[in-house]
Amino acid sequence: MKFQIGAEIFEKFPGLNVGIVVVKGIDNRGKDEGVLEGIKDLCRDIRNEFDKGELSENPKIGAWRNAYSLFGAKSKKYKCSVENLYQMILDGIELCSINKIVDIYNFISIKHMIPVGGDDVDKVDGDIRLGFAKGDEPFIVLHSDEIKHPKEGEVVYVDDKEVLCRRWNWRECDKSKMTEETKNVVLVVEGLPPFSEAEVEGVLEELSSLVERCCGGESKRFVLNSSTHEVEF
Repeated sequence: MKFQIGAEIFEKFPGLNVGIVVVKGIDNRGKDEGVLEGIKDLCRDIRNEFDKGELSENPKIGAWRNAYSLFGAKSKKYKCSVENLYQMILDGIELCSINKIVDIYNFISIKHMIPVGGDDVDKVDGDIRLGFAKGDEPFIVLHSDEIKHPKEGEVVYVDDKEVLCRRWNWRECDKSKMTEETKNVVLVVEGLPPFSEAEVEGVLEELSSLVERCCGGESKRFVLNSSTHEVEF
């Protein structure tokens, strides 16, 4: 399997670094109480340190709002994944446990204020590619069976058959969602400036170590940027 990012993405979003952790042979059953306690502690700290009305002024959130506007997504209506998590936290909504691997990447995402997501690679058809949508690709949102389509020019993750995630990291598909039965995953950390390549690598290292400690398996890490557009694993 290949993970590819179109050159046009790096041209449109200079300074982008996309980190990838591939983990094979995980045990995703049960919960990890340490991770869940960590999420609770972070939520408390976020509520003490951040004001919802000023969230957009944070450079890490502002970078994603600007990126969304560049492909036509209105920031008041469509939030990147990490801004959505922060808004839920600031609204007093508890982040429910999904499963170990999702809990881990949510923990890393809110800790570093960086979008993190992923797919069960055994459910992906062919390769994964990040690029601009043609507008006719099928998409079935998480926990749904209704087929929709992205807008032309929207940033999307796709495999050989359908859209895996719309508006970059806004909504994930149902097909490749991770469950307790998931054994092999690809996790993605998306760093726009002010995040540097070194900082993204640091987040990747923490993420892979936490996954291996809590879920087992063997991991490999990669960073894609303007110099390296694809990896094969």
